[in-house]
Amino acid sequence: MSEELTPENPETAEAEPIKQRKNGLYPGISDELAASMKSGWADTELHGLEPIAQAGYTAARRAALSARFPGERLVIPAGNLRTRSNDTEYAFRASTEYAYLTGDRTQDGVLVLEPVEGGHDATIYLLPRSNREDGEFWLDGQGELWVGRRHSLGEAEQLLGLPAKDVRELPAALAESTGPVRAVRGHDAGVEAALTDKVTAERDEELRVFLSEARLVKDAFEISELRKACDATARGFEDVVKVLDKAEATSERYIEGTFFLRARVDGNDIGYGSICAAGPHATTLHWVRNDGPVRPGELLLLDAGVETEELYTADVTRTLPINGSFTPLQRKIYDAVYEAQEAGIAAVKPGAAFRDFHDAAQRVLAEKLVEWGLLGDLTVEKVLELGLQRRWTLHGTGHMLGMDVHDCAAARTEAYVDGILEPGVCLTVEPGLYFQADDLTVPEEYRGIGVRIEDDILVTEDGNRNLSDTLPRRADEVEAWMAGLKG
Repeated sequence: MSEELTPENPETAEAEPIKQRKNGLYPGISDELAASMKSGWADTELHGLEPIAQAGYTAARRAALSARFPGERLVIPAGNLRTRSNDTEYAFRASTEYAYLTGDRTQDGVLVLEPVEGGHDATIYLLPRSNREDGEFWLDGQGELWVGRRHSLGEAEQLLGLPAKDVRELPAALAESTGPVRAVRGHDAGVEAALTDKVTAERDEELRVFLSEARLVKDAFEISELRKACDATARGFEDVVKVLDKAEATSERYIEGTFFLRARVDGNDIGYGSICAAGPHATTLHWVRNDGPVRPGELLLLDAGVETEELYTADVTRTLPINGSFTPLQRKIYDAVYEAQEAGIAAVKPGAAFRDFHDAAQRVLAEKLVEWGLLGDLTVEKVLELGLQRRWTLHGTGHMLGMDVHDCAAARTEAYVDGILEPGVCLTVEPGLYFQADDLTVPEEYRGIGVRIEDDILVTEDGNRNLSDTLPRRADEVEAWMAGLKG
């Protein structure tokens, strides 16, 4: 990675001499070089751009937000780059609330809804094109010769269907604003500092909760993106099966890297840290170290999802026999989880309680654990009453899915966990059984086996649709699928 020159203060670069960064290789910038860099560049402004595909949907989402908070200024930031180490940054991912309302995914952006008679005027504040007069485009670490061209404000207006202004002017404008204000916190310290005496935590939380609950029911664009994410994820799982021999020769990291390649080719990124858990690692729910061995005869629990360019993610899990065939015990445990998932999926329908699919799946797993003699002479009802099955089932059976893998997390309990399903809701159904390697309450042969099966389920008018159904789930289908991919 090259080192860039940078103004001591980019915002006042015209007023201050440009200085070389510490330990840079050049002693300075001559007047002749500075003059040369200001001229001789073609006009690259883009004209006649078509609005992004979701522009109509983002406008409708902003209208719903406006109707909920009349007469109040609403501030929703994208967020800023975060330092990884020294002068390198983590890859930027815009805040969910900002991307949901604008369709924009660039750093430092801020959406502001100004109250007017009858509603709000929405403006998006963005970094404009890099300045060629003050040298920012080649001197600053975020100038376009270092990190790439960004859209001009005029281009952004055409694409997003919103008036666009220079975000560097926003802090002062916010600091001088009057009247009630709400902001989404946790993404932009500069915005929060400018509003520090104008907002309250309680009012801001109400805004965050509303935006979380607004995503409970997906519109047509979102459903299309989720299906796209599931299809790409299925291709990623196929990629992994084809290289299991290479993973056996190396480690779980080969699986992680293989899926990541698919995520970057077919989407924006992975939607969350991939869980590539082989052998006893499958009993660790969020095993993301992915540095363990991959051994024939054991199981691979792969929990991974592709995030689309528009930031919608799949969340799919399959538990695969590494050598292509389940042992009798592995299959017994796998079939129990499959049966539980079938019961859970069947319970997903409009008018059902959100909890119904969880209860249905947990009942099946409790029945199996009692049947296998792991809970003494207790009845299934008593096991469920006391929650004793949770020693081996551990987690809830699913969650909302969308732009976040655990979407709508800030929604009120009565709207989410205690809510009622309706068409457009998308959730996961993911029961599992996990027998820890050191669990002395189960027979030795069970220990170190973990199984989870997870699919992304859309509530429809007449029931549900499995968005990730291109991947097989039944044990015999999984074996046949793996055999076909391995040739």
